[in-house]
Amino acid sequence: METVHTVVDSPLGPLTLVRTADAVSGLYMDQQRHLPDSTRFGARVDAGFDGVTSQLAEYFRGERTAFTVPIAPDGTEFQRRVWAALRTIPYGARWTYRQLAEHLGHPAAIRAVAAANGRNPIGIIVPCHRVVGSDGSLTGYAGGLERKRYLLDLENPYPPGTQDGLF
Repeated sequence: METVHTVVDSPLGPLTLVRTADAVSGLYMDQQRHLPDSTRFGARVDAGFDGVTSQLAEYFRGERTAFTVPIAPDGTEFQRRVWAALRTIPYGARWTYRQLAEHLGHPAAIRAVAAANGRNPIGIIVPCHRVVGSDGSLTGYAGGLERKRYLLDLENPYPPGTQDGLF
């Protein structure tokens, strides 16, 4: 399987999109924590990313609430289960790490769930930004807390306790 990448502009700064075969295998922000070695991104190309770039543009314009591009995140079985669960969090909602662990049937695995969440290789599309601390605080986002706040505000501009249904 050939891996290739491209870089696109976004309201969050440059995003590196990585494709393996016909699926997105990475979406990374500039200066993101847990950023893989860029040699794993393959050659830089401009073609073949139209679907994901158009869906991202729609998302940032507030016109898209779910992504339908094929994804292929590389991780352990547990990490892939966490990342799949993240995709069930509704647009505009916020879950706590505890809620995510309970959703997975592992209520005592909060730290393991949080660690897997932090290693998500396909940010935004796999919405790890929708997970917050037990008190609703913004905690641990590999792309930085300013970007997490931006994404949460984009999806739900109402303050906690009004329209988001969690706090």
